[in-house]
Amino acid sequence: MDKVINHEAMSSLKSAMEAYYPLATNTWSNVQSICCGYELEKGEVLYAAGTLPDSFAFVVNGLLRHFTTDDNGNEYNKIFFDEGTFPGSMAALLTDTNSAFTMEALEPSLIIKIAFKPFRQLLQQHHDLALFQIHYLEKNWLLSKEPREIALVQEDAEMRYQRFVSERPKLAKRLPQYLIASHLGITPTQLSRIRKKRRNQPM
Repeated sequence: MDKVINHEAMSSLKSAMEAYYPLATNTWSNVQSICCGYELEKGEVLYAAGTLPDSFAFVVNGLLRHFTTDDNGNEYNKIFFDEGTFPGSMAALLTDTNSAFTMEALEPSLIIKIAFKPFRQLLQQHHDLALFQIHYLEKNWLLSKEPREIALVQEDAEMRYQRFVSERPKLAKRLPQYLIASHLGITPTQLSRIRKKRRNQPM
């Protein structure tokens, strides 16, 4: 459901963007002009697999998952987006093709949608916004992605769970265990055994 964006929500977006690179006043003004607020109910889909997205988003409050489903109905949760993050089907947006993933709210969520094509135009007009994009992609699509891909190949299930809890402790407490299991590429039964083993380990 569309919602008028309040000042506090926009301030959250501005702070999140400027954590990567400071934006000039006129740049920020132009960014605001391509944003709209949106409220999601739990279980509501923001971007559906098989559809062409026209925006990406910013999470003001709430929690979303980015997942795909195989031919047998098994889900794989690629990534979770909580407050201060930017969910979107970026590969689909960049290639102008239908998304292979679905973005779904796990909790009632308030987001800000950012129109993608106007955003790309602003990147060409504002050097500071382009630098924001570069720093964001470097951190979230290069520096963070590679260690996870290596971990999936080299680490066993217990090590992957320990890494997840260590890196995302609040999220680990917030998510249902079956979603964490899917994200780590293990079964809920395996995760239950790992958690039991950890609880029984001496402090």
